[in-house]
Amino acid sequence: MKRTGIVQYITYNIYWLGLNMATGSLTPIILPYLVALFVPEAVKGTALGTLRSAGLIIAIIVQPTAGLLSDRSTLRWGRRRPFIFVGTVLDLVFLALIALAPGYWWLFAAVLLLQFSSNIAHGALQGIIPDLVPEEQRGRASGVKAMMELLPVILTAFTTARLVGAGHVGAAILLVIGSLLVTMLITMRYVREEPLREKVDEPLSPALVRIVLLTLIFVAVTAIFGGLVGFTGKLLEGRKVLQLVSVGLAGLVAMAGAIILGVWWSARVGIGEGARKYSSFTWWVVNRLLYLAAVGSIQGFAQYFLKDVLGVPNAPAATGSLMMVVGVFTLLAALPGGWLADKIGRKPLVALAGVVAAIGTFLLFFAHSMMMVTVCGVIIGLSVGIFMTTNWALGTDLVPPAEAGRYLGISNLAGAGAGIVGAGIGGPMADFFNAYRPGLGYLVIFAIYGALFLLSSLTLVKVQPGRWARERGAEAS
Repeated sequence: MKRTGIVQYITYNIYWLGLNMATGSLTPIILPYLVALFVPEAVKGTALGTLRSAGLIIAIIVQPTAGLLSDRSTLRWGRRRPFIFVGTVLDLVFLALIALAPGYWWLFAAVLLLQFSSNIAHGALQGIIPDLVPEEQRGRASGVKAMMELLPVILTAFTTARLVGAGHVGAAILLVIGSLLVTMLITMRYVREEPLREKVDEPLSPALVRIVLLTLIFVAVTAIFGGLVGFTGKLLEGRKVLQLVSVGLAGLVAMAGAIILGVWWSARVGIGEGARKYSSFTWWVVNRLLYLAAVGSIQGFAQYFLKDVLGVPNAPAATGSLMMVVGVFTLLAALPGGWLADKIGRKPLVALAGVVAAIGTFLLFFAHSMMMVTVCGVIIGLSVGIFMTTNWALGTDLVPPAEAGRYLGISNLAGAGAGIVGAGIGGPMADFFNAYRPGLGYLVIFAIYGALFLLSSLTLVKVQPGRWARERGAEAS
């Protein structure tokens, strides 16, 4: 059996460091800061949610498409690295456009372009571990991947968060550009791929059509459920208490319903027969989306929570400091999580992560100081470290090796879809409740995110990796 060493684990995953340096700087720090500069205070939640949702719609289309194309690539550099190279070069251009943005709609357009280019690289990158790491070592490889994803949470506190807090947005974006460039060059130089020797004869167009339909279905389902929240609010105008309670409950139903129904319907269209025969993969995507919708949205609205609820004067810098502490504890949990995932199994740890994150989120209701918020963040951070390692290891067990890029690209419903649901529905809800009482909106949507964490753990009942492996083995024989 070929064994993969720690140096290879690092080089296989180094680009995740650059990718998440960009995401960790843009999502919680740079974009909320710029949106608040460009739009009125009363609609900043809606504006941020719209910006993130539109960009993530692009991501849902581009990421699985890039994964699919990289599965079929016969280029001399290998299947994955050419896409990483092209995506990164385009990233550098579109990040510069964000730095030069004079207003909201320029920023909006630049973010859409960045989502396009970034997900070219992202979609291909997801195939590297299934391509190059033996199955019994993927928990450890995923632990290193989680470290590369989570280390930027600490780095941004000392770098981009402080620069944005001081008003130096351009310098912060320049730092992001440098991290992407350096990690891309390391990947190109040190990751050894074998080119695909024979072209895939299966037609490409049906798979591409399924990806587009997948996206349209997921967005339509989310829009319908989001409309349910707005309809509920209008229906009960004039009955303030009943209206507030009903809108809050409608928001929970809308987010959970959009995730479960949207993933199931979209995956059946996007994957085809694979989704019907191997339901565990689809339920894994549901689990991942429920969790990431909650944790990503908490991160995205953290800056506004600190400013509007706690009254923190320099919210960007405080957000970075909070993310740093969270990141330390996330990293402390990530590597042991990967090791335990290989020893005792993935599912129990993924379920534990959802429960722990819910506890940390609900404790935010009692947070009246940065110290208490930090305690809540530590609890959530421990959960994230366990989840990011063990959930991804579980997912790599569920995909057919020959189509790893395509399947794990489809799983971007969980990554990009999380922002569409969590921010797209949560942003307008936050503005609605904040209009009633300043700061209330963030408490309401955080309560919903806590419930999503618990639901993520419950859905694991439907994930049966053992049965998938047996069926996959039977097919191979």
